[in-house]
Amino acid sequence: MKRLLIAVAVASVLASVVWLTPHGVETGATQRVLAADDNLKWYRGNLHTHTLWSDGDDYPEMVAQWYRDQGYQFLSFTDHNTLLTGERWIDAEKNKGGKKAYDKLKRKFPGDWVRERTTADGRMEVRLKTFSDVNARVGQPGKFLLIQGEEVSDKFGGLPLHMNTTNNKELLPPMGGESVYEVLQRNTDALIAQRERTGDPMIIHLNHPNFGYAVRAEDLMRVRGENFFEVYNGHPGVNNNGDNQRAGADRIWDIVLTKRIAELKLPVLYGLAVDDGHAYHDLPNRDANPGRGWVMVLATELSTPALISSLEQGAFYSTSGVSLKQVRSSARGLEIDIAPEPGVRYTIEFIGTKKDYPRDSEPTLDDAGKEIWTTRRYSEEIGRILASVEGTSAKYDFERDDLYVRARITSSRKHPNPSVPGEFERAWSQPVVGPAAPPVE
Repeated sequence: MKRLLIAVAVASVLASVVWLTPHGVETGATQRVLAADDNLKWYRGNLHTHTLWSDGDDYPEMVAQWYRDQGYQFLSFTDHNTLLTGERWIDAEKNKGGKKAYDKLKRKFPGDWVRERTTADGRMEVRLKTFSDVNARVGQPGKFLLIQGEEVSDKFGGLPLHMNTTNNKELLPPMGGESVYEVLQRNTDALIAQRERTGDPMIIHLNHPNFGYAVRAEDLMRVRGENFFEVYNGHPGVNNNGDNQRAGADRIWDIVLTKRIAELKLPVLYGLAVDDGHAYHDLPNRDANPGRGWVMVLATELSTPALISSLEQGAFYSTSGVSLKQVRSSARGLEIDIAPEPGVRYTIEFIGTKKDYPRDSEPTLDDAGKEIWTTRRYSEEIGRILASVEGTSAKYDFERDDLYVRARITSSRKHPNPSVPGEFERAWSQPVVGPAAPPVE
């Protein structure tokens, strides 16, 4: 008899799970084991992808085929403020992909797949394939899953505020708002309303918080119902690492986690790694290429409901190249086992915050003493490295005053197509709440 994974409802988004032995005996009600077995598999996927339906430079079927050929098991199309539905024609040469994309499409999909027409002024146009078209041609049941999504591209003032939906069935128009926080909350509420009305599983996540340095930790931490954000985005222009005045995405994550857990009594925030692919020709290059970041989701099957359920339970890790074999967590702590590659060294850092961290913060000022629009400066006690281990496995045992712990794994191998020069391959586990965390309200 296969072991059975059972979700147990708890107050936190971090649902506990229990393993049953072949005789149905619990081996530890608070133990959570993320590892492949006869019932569960790791599925590789990207949740942020663009095509010629918005500002990508290739046709959707070509983008889907690229990911399938690279061994991905699922992909979400997330073009800006649009779903891949209805009839749309584009100039065969005067588009972001140009003649190069058109010629590649004709070679890859010969015959009558490509629909063309000549306009009255002699221009050649190509009809863009819909999601249903591409899914029928490139999708493979049980092997490669396509999911419809959208990048809801909103703004506040001059600040770009983008959120990705996964599996929405209807277009989600930007909702706007009177502050960054309100824009994020209203778009989240709209997605939740659609999910509740349709009964379809769907999620929303915050994209690249440092794109235009638009989203501060103080904005994100208060949003209810939005439990995912991009800790890594493969676009070279989104400032993952911040700068000498502005916090990077990793730092923002720890500030948000600390405040949500200790002060706001909200669920934890999960971190995603994505491509944000726009440029699919002459790879690799310094543009927004595919293949830089992805999620590995542990699920019972390759279906949208199963993947979303696992994502919502935190049964996944994010990576830009490092593979994990197993992630174990319990009331006692967190344990990481890497699937190592020959000749590669690994550093496993356990990051967290203690209960008695300093609550105060201060603004960041420019040379003239004026406050900069960015995450405030907090104590280094927030999101500090609790332990660091060189090797392919490591364990962190909770101390009584730990609010949470997460793991960041860094490889000695440089990323083969980095979003910024000198980038090393990494992986991120999801946070586990510690003994000092108060109940979620």
